[in-house]
Amino acid sequence: MFRPKLPTMPQPTGIATPPAVVEPTTITPGTSVPPATVPASTRPTVQLTPGTALALVGGGTAVVLVVGAVLVSMLLAVAITGASVAVCALVIRSLVNADAKRR
Repeated sequence: MFRPKLPTMPQPTGIATPPAVVEPTTITPGTSVPPATVPASTRPTVQLTPGTALALVGGGTAVVLVVGAVLVSMLLAVAITGASVAVCALVIRSLVNADAKRR
């Protein structure tokens, strides 16, 4: 049950053909190959004008402010939740202690 099951290797059927022999090619020295030219890119270049730079800065600032507001609100929610749980714990402890003193 706890022993691994190893697959059995199937035996080849039929006659195996030997690999094809690759003949070496001769290289003649002295023949030069011209270097390949890199084709020019057909993509348009991006021009950064003052208007687009201002738009990028404004968009980045807006994103930072929104993300910061979300993170601060989440931190505030955790803090309020923790404080309310602590107040509830104090009230319950006070009620239990007061009930124990009356008996």
